[in-house]
Parts: sequence; C-alpha cells; structure tokens
Amino acid sequence: MRIGIDLGGTKIEAIAIDSDGVELARSRIIAPQGSYAATLDAIAELVARVDAAPERATPVGIGIPGTVSPATGLVKNANSTWLIGHPIDRDLSKQLARPVRVANDANCFAISEATDGAGMNASVVFGVILGTGVGGGIAIDRGVIAGANAIAGEWGHTPLPWMSAEEHPGKACYCGRSGCIETFISGPAFEASFTQATGKALAAREIVEAAKTGDSAAEAALQRYEDQLGRALTVLINIVDPDTIVLGGGLSNIERLYKNLPERIAEYAFSDAIVTPVVPAMHGDSGGVRGAAWLWPDTP
Repeated sequence: MRIGIDLGGTKIEAIAIDSDGVELARSRIIAPQGSYAATLDAIAELVARVDAAPERATPVGIGIPGTVSPATGLVKNANSTWLIGHPIDRDLSKQLARPVRVANDANCFAISEATDGAGMNASVVFGVILGTGVGGGIAIDRGVIAGANAIAGEWGHTPLPWMSAEEHPGKACYCGRSGCIETFISGPAFEASFTQATGKALAAREIVEAAKTGDSAAEAALQRYEDQLGRALTVLINIVDPDTIVLGGGLSNIERLYKNLPERIAEYAFSDAIVTPVVPAMHGDSGGVRGAAWLWPDTP
C-alpha cells in the first residue's frame, strides 16, 4: 500500500493505492488557511482516515505547492505562504511517526502520469500544468527529477521565446522578472489577453465556446495562445526532448490543443521532424495525489 497527500491552496486530499495503482481509500477536506500547525493537523487527520493498517506505519508522500530547499531543508517558492520557512517533511514525519517524502505538486503530477497514466509507456515524460499558474515536472523511467536546486521543470519562470514586438518585454511576474512563460499561458493570462484585445471579460471556457460558434476575436485569442504555448513547449523539446508531453490543469481541457500544438511546435523546433506526442492527462485532478503516493516504493 502507498499513501499520498495533495496539499493544495484550497483543499487537501489523501489517497491510498495498492501496487497496481488501484484506489483503496480517498478523503478530502478544506485546507486550513494561514496556519502551518493547522495544516499539519489536517494532514494527520487525512492519513488516519485512509490508512487501514496504521500499525504498519506506511510511509507517506506529499505534494506541495512549492518545494523543500536542498540548501536549508525548509519550504520555499510556495503559493501557500504559511508553509515557507518550515521543515514540513521533518515535522510531519515526527507528527505521523512514519517516514515522509515531499515533492513539488507538478513533479507529483509528472510521476503519476509517467507511472500509470498517459505517459506510462514513455521513458522521459514532461508533465505540464496549465492553470492559475504554469508548472512542470520531469519524470525519467517513472522517477521524478528534482534537480540540484529542487527547481527542475520550473519552466513557467523562463522567458517566452521568440517574442514579437507586441509581446516584448512582457508583463511583470510575481517572481520579480518580466516576460515569464506563466504571464502568457496561464489561465488568467489567457483571459487577460482576450480582454485586452476585445474589451470583454470572459472566462477561459467561455472564450473556447465562443470560438466554436465562429466568434473571430475568440478564435484569434486561441490561435495566439496556441502559438505562445507551442513556442514555450518547443524550448522543452530543444533541451529535454521528452518522449511524451502530458498536459494537466484547467486549460488542458481545450480539445483543439492536441491537434494544433504539434503543428506549432514543428514551426519552431530545431529538428527536421517532430514526433513528440502532446496528450491530455489520464488521471485529471487526481494526478497530484496519486503521484505523491508513487513517491515511495511499495510496502508490504
């Protein structure tokens, strides 16, 4: 049995799976806000709910919206700011009286899809989350690659390549830089781009539906988005050249991306042919919690 926790900004989810990835138990609660101690208590409560054999002290994997710094052992780069500066893996291991591993939530998504998801037959998988933010994770032979600085796959905070004159220098990003990929292809960025072009405020799903009905402004926004995402993914291919790219997050539900992105990538990639498939996640919103469970080897 494996136990995984997905620590999100608004909810915390726990899952127990067997060696084949079959779900044994699942539970979800609203995430406490602003309190590190309350967050630890909530995780402990969820582990107790899904652990059918607590006497075994089954190890727990946890996906967080940030990462643990190799330099300090403390959480950094977390959207849930009350986690920052704490040794969450050590504190939880003590509170749960069992081993704990912590990884970035995008890394957990990547390992989930590489293990028994859309990238299960690929050696190298790049998992991309396109949502409120933009994240990524690299899995090689079903193992997550964290990197020397625990930032491998943080592709959303590199500059958008081949910017046009209209795009340059890009908008300011919360990371302190300008022109980050996230500021172009996140959900809020897609919506803001449409509003800037039309003066209308629509949600991403409404823009997609409008394009289907022949709305020219919505179609132009989607084509612009596909070109920017295609350029961004081309950087991944030029550097990592993964066997499969798996998309997750809210914008991964735009069906036309899977037809149009390969054509956009082929325009920019440093190759005479591009065969890399871009596919939707198999496990949807469950990728993070399942990937957290896969952080540990099987236990008896």
